Amino acid sequence: MNSITFNIDAVNINAISEIQQCLDLYDITSLVFLLYDIPHMALEHLALLQRIPKEDRKDINTLCDWEIIVMETQTVYFVGVDVGSGSVRAALVNEQGHVLKSAVKEIQTWNPKADYYEQSSDNIWNCCVDVIKIVVADVNVHRIKGIGFDATCSLVVLDVNGCPASVSESNNEKQNIIMWMDHRAQSEADFINGTGHDILKYVGGKVSLEMEMPKILWLKKNFPERWAKFDNFFDLPDFLTWKATGCKTRSLCSLVCKWNYECSAERKRGWNVDFLNKIGLGDLCENNFRKIGHKVLVPGEPCGNGLAPKIAEELGLLPQTPVATSIIDAHAGGLGMIGTSAPMIDKDITGRLSLICGTSTCHMAINNNAVQVRGVWGPYFSAMVPNMWLNEAGQSASGMLLDYVICSHPASQKLFETMNTGEVRNHLRELLSQIANGQGLSNVNLLTKDFHMWPDFHGNRSPLADPTMKGMIVGLTINNSIENLAILYLACLQALANNFAKGTVVLEIAVPKKNRSECERVISRDTSLDDVRVHQPDARL
Repeated sequence: MNSITFNIDAVNINAISEIQQCLDLYDITSLVFLLYDIPHMALEHLALLQRIPKEDRKDINTLCDWEIIVMETQTVYFVGVDVGSGSVRAALVNEQGHVLKSAVKEIQTWNPKADYYEQSSDNIWNCCVDVIKIVVADVNVHRIKGIGFDATCSLVVLDVNGCPASVSESNNEKQNIIMWMDHRAQSEADFINGTGHDILKYVGGKVSLEMEMPKILWLKKNFPERWAKFDNFFDLPDFLTWKATGCKTRSLCSLVCKWNYECSAERKRGWNVDFLNKIGLGDLCENNFRKIGHKVLVPGEPCGNGLAPKIAEELGLLPQTPVATSIIDAHAGGLGMIGTSAPMIDKDITGRLSLICGTSTCHMAINNNAVQVRGVWGPYFSAMVPNMWLNEAGQSASGMLLDYVICSHPASQKLFETMNTGEVRNHLRELLSQIANGQGLSNVNLLTKDFHMWPDFHGNRSPLADPTMKGMIVGLTINNSIENLAILYLACLQALANNFAKGTVVLEIAVPKKNRSECERVISRDTSLDDVRVHQPDARL
């Protein structure tokens, strides 16, 4: 066995015969065939046996056993944690990007009044701990080489001791997160936009009330007695890396996209003191911006010294396991979409448009140059891809609207007695096909010829950038049947697709002309129905 090396030429039948005593005939025959068909796999098995003490080889009698041991001794794992609006998900991933195990846990959300949405950082962190422990169970912790977090861009508020500080009118300390989709800070956003500050050109000309500065200003105005108690403001992704490592660094992704932090190709990088003073938040500049962060890292950079010992023990992992600087959840999806490869897709990533769907929808395009588009967020430098500019359009409520349309209809109660959300949607799509066939229609979309919807039930993110916009449905009748729900669901899908097309037309300005064929969208008229067609490939949305 000592003569066996990692040179494939040295692996031969004689070498196999040296371990014949601990293998049965089936395994020897299989190895012979492997040497001819997949020689490197045979070499891998032999090299593995060389490292295993002879006394342990008697328990390795099949190639299947060998493969398991090879994977256990050579595979490297990573843990990814995704905190969405309604749940926390964790996945165990190998070096090839394959998800080997996953877990999910629901998040608690408070909705104390219209447009107010609050969560708990303790609840979210505990959910993270639970799902991480599930996916790393029975895994060799020495093979786990890193952990990464992404999350919604919600505002987390802590006191001087790092404990939750209430952002709620109820003063419940558990409720210390103002969610991204909270719309309480409308007047504060209007005030900030009224300054006309030059920095606003990097958010499409108008700061959104979904962003953090309007929310922080709302807290200062409405809770003056609590303001001194508020000691740390985090974007949720950064809160998670702080909990994991004890390191108060911030992610460039979060700060540039949601905190009006400056970053440009000319290496101008930092908080804009003039802007903070003009909007009444100059006190955030004190002590080198301690409350909002002064050390900023690029997504993916190592965060501190990795997992803190106490957290590592809680998770069942090794102290100092590397933790990556975080990224916003939609931007993590955008990075994956823009970085992927597929047939007939241009390898030039500046010609791609990523559509990231969830509670809301984000449309993302990157460019080598800064392109300012009114009503479209950005351009953001190095926020998602290093040294490239990001433009981001989207819809404030898409997945959330679909859920609302279904759940608010009288017919949904009966469906949810026996089905989950995904099964209900599949059932409605099947029912639509049956209805169309029964009416002799050539296209299911024609079912909504007398049914129209404007989908801005939670405002318009782009291209109008108007959070006060309202939704509308035309064509309602006194009908509480499941068939009526199916048609309403279809109308909602069509309305979202139509708004998506209009947002895409605006976002295409940010795509280099030579690459626009990749992103081309055409809105055409089909009977009385607006239908969005994607030219590559030709398909209906």
